[in-house]
Amino acid sequence: MDLRLPALRTLLRRPRRLTASAAAVVVLAGAGTWTAAVASDDTPSVRRSDRIMAVDGVRLDTSYFTPAGAGRHPAVLLAHGYGGSKDDMRRQAEDLTRAGYAVLTWSARGFGRSTGKIGLNDPKGEVADVSRLLDWLAKQPEVRLDRPGDPRVGVAGGSYGGAISLLAAGHDRRVDAIAPAITYWNLADALFPNGVFKKLWAGVFVNTGGGCAKLQPELCRMYERVAESGTPDPAARKTLEERSPSAVGDRVKVPTLLVQGQRDSLFTLDQADAAEKAIRANGAPVDVDWIAGGHDGGDMETGRVEARMRAWFDRYLKDDKGTDTGPAFRITRTGGVDSTNGTAQLRGAGADTYPGLRDHRRAIALTGGEQHVANPAGASPPGVSALPGLGGGGLAQLSALGVGVSLDFPGQYAKFDSAPLTRDLRITGTPTATVHITSTRDDAVLFGKVYDVSPGGTRQVLPAQLVAPLRVTGAKAGKDVTVTLPAIDHEVQKGHRLRLVLASTDLGYASPAAPADYTVSLEGDLSVPTAPAVTTAAAPLPAWVWWLPAAGAVTALALLLTTRRRTDAPAPDPELADVPLVIKDLSKRYAKSTDRYAVRELSFRVEKGQVLGLLGPNGAGKTTTLRMLMGLIRPDDGEIRVFGHTIRPGASVLSRVGAFVEGAGFLPHLSGRENLELYWRATGRPPGDAHLDEALEIAGLGDALARAVRTYSQGMRQRLAIAQAMLGLPDLLILDEPTNGLDPPQIREMREVMIRYAAAGRTVIVSSHLLAEVEQSCTHLVVMDRGRLVQAGPVRDIVGSGDTLLVGTAAPVEEPTVEKVAALDGVASAVRTDDGLLIRLEPGGTAERLVVELVRLEVPVASVGPHRRLEDAFLTLIGGSA
Repeated sequence: MDLRLPALRTLLRRPRRLTASAAAVVVLAGAGTWTAAVASDDTPSVRRSDRIMAVDGVRLDTSYFTPAGAGRHPAVLLAHGYGGSKDDMRRQAEDLTRAGYAVLTWSARGFGRSTGKIGLNDPKGEVADVSRLLDWLAKQPEVRLDRPGDPRVGVAGGSYGGAISLLAAGHDRRVDAIAPAITYWNLADALFPNGVFKKLWAGVFVNTGGGCAKLQPELCRMYERVAESGTPDPAARKTLEERSPSAVGDRVKVPTLLVQGQRDSLFTLDQADAAEKAIRANGAPVDVDWIAGGHDGGDMETGRVEARMRAWFDRYLKDDKGTDTGPAFRITRTGGVDSTNGTAQLRGAGADTYPGLRDHRRAIALTGGEQHVANPAGASPPGVSALPGLGGGGLAQLSALGVGVSLDFPGQYAKFDSAPLTRDLRITGTPTATVHITSTRDDAVLFGKVYDVSPGGTRQVLPAQLVAPLRVTGAKAGKDVTVTLPAIDHEVQKGHRLRLVLASTDLGYASPAAPADYTVSLEGDLSVPTAPAVTTAAAPLPAWVWWLPAAGAVTALALLLTTRRRTDAPAPDPELADVPLVIKDLSKRYAKSTDRYAVRELSFRVEKGQVLGLLGPNGAGKTTTLRMLMGLIRPDDGEIRVFGHTIRPGASVLSRVGAFVEGAGFLPHLSGRENLELYWRATGRPPGDAHLDEALEIAGLGDALARAVRTYSQGMRQRLAIAQAMLGLPDLLILDEPTNGLDPPQIREMREVMIRYAAAGRTVIVSSHLLAEVEQSCTHLVVMDRGRLVQAGPVRDIVGSGDTLLVGTAAPVEEPTVEKVAALDGVASAVRTDDGLLIRLEPGGTAERLVVELVRLEVPVASVGPHRRLEDAFLTLIGGSA
């Protein structure tokens, strides 16, 4: 299988290794150049020289970067990732050089212009090369020395390069500090977790390096042997362990910054955990940083991570003891979503000590009796948790189809559910559970995972798309097994359930080809780590939080007095008494203009029970329409009727309208509940009319209501503001960008809030830039452009048929493969396009099963999405003006 995707190469690219042999480094060719790194007159230039060095019979392509000024500087070796070259490190090298370091980058054996065979960081190959590079650095006049032949040096890199930095520290005592990222501690554990072969990642690894022709022969033979049998053997484990940092773990005694990815099914968080334990036991300082991304996609936080690495080297290479290197443990959490582009807004949480993966465990009772699980012949069809290299692409786009990324086939898994949680639960670390497993064969292979299941079971989320494989020997006689599930950081909200699933197959791993039946039963609770000392920094309070409550109270009083005055509004229309909203020929001109319109001749109607999405590009007139609807401004022409009453400032029918527009101000020292009660009293309406508990139940705020608002995250403030809009259970609820500040799980919850609210016969109007979210949550749409109505109607009519999928591929698909795709069950037709395949599904065909079959046929899937999504329809309607 060839999954050599550009995005995957970027993630894999980075490192190398050291030993002490007597071979000399010979410079075969060199070319010195200046790089013009001049952003301003006082920005120092960077000198770069490129050289081919002969090291132990291998030619290494290197680049050496030095500051323009005189003097000696600490040095940094920057190692690239698997499948990359020294060129990937150039920008980072130049940044470090400007910060006062001499930097050496090189292409590892078998990569770029370097010769030799890839040895997966062989101590006699890549690691020895690093020691020779250190010998060369020690002779350079720009490099600071601790003693003759011993440069002051740090080593950094990601993935393959992260491992070489750890190995360098274990093999060569001259290394003074390291900063490995998204890498492994024990490569055998990474590729053969619990005795199960991680076949897809192993295939990606081999192919990304150029195939067996580029590998050392013994490594190629090992891979082919394990890939054919599907079972790792002791010799394979020994080969990988000898090339792993864990082999020299007792000799890594330098300050270490471990950066590991949360979205990473290749090198999981437990690899960094094992490294931390070993290095700290040696007495060295160790900090741990869990970033939002990893080999499966996500945000790699490049700028922040590189800044922290520089600070680490400033402290331990430049001896700048005043440098703040950050907390001992830091983790990135999503703190909201940017509604303009749908990207996650990240926030850091930290602790003074690294809590490990089993800190402050909490028992969660599960239910579910003895269950039977089938391992099908050939382990097909396999379940799906993650697809290597596609986590940030095709699989992520499946959410546009309204389906989850994970897939378990009926009859091939056992599930055990908790009761709905009574309060929010943050899991940080590795959950565990004890189960009893019996098999019709001696060996059983199962895959454990924990789902976050929303109320009613309408959605289940597999955090970080991670699964824990488990090989059980002696299972024929029955055996109790403790399942250690993947390490995650995930918040499960009040009212959600936890679901433990044990599946017989997974696409990323090798399962026994022989059919078998497993019997699985629980032997205890699910134990989850909570790490309470890890706290998220409170978001800074904007200035309007302090002045807006007072302004809001004044506004509420003015509106209250206005409602008591008689108005000249037209009489209600009895025929529209049950219609939430009718807008007819509505127009509003810009101030001081007679012919320029913000809204022009707009007409549409909204019925009870609808969730209406108001869409349009910036400047379409959406906000102006909403402000007129709420009585904040008067239209120039036309009318707005809510339940038959004409809307005017102070109209009594506005008491039946709730609105959330541009956030809400709260008193930070009061609790969430106290803020809502204060707001309701300011309206002058009876306390019994607030329906506070009902609004809070719909909004799902949980126990946080008793806390002071100053402790809330941005997402919690957003939900509190929406609960405020729901007070009184208004018949018409208006929400303007309600998902601002919410993370992806909270966005899903908000979708459910809107659907639940409308299900009781009330009506919701929502304006949002998140088209995929609108497509899933709204029943009807109104599309505006340049102040005018473009189209209105049910979502399905505007979007059109959803049975045609566009599958993007990393490489052209050959015609024989297209014919195989067209012959698949559930596929009506398959046609090649410039970007991949256009596939029409038969009734009953699903996107999940299609993806599984495409990967089985070795189609290099890069993306999957409906041929016509709401985004496509929207851009078509507005003619690209967005």
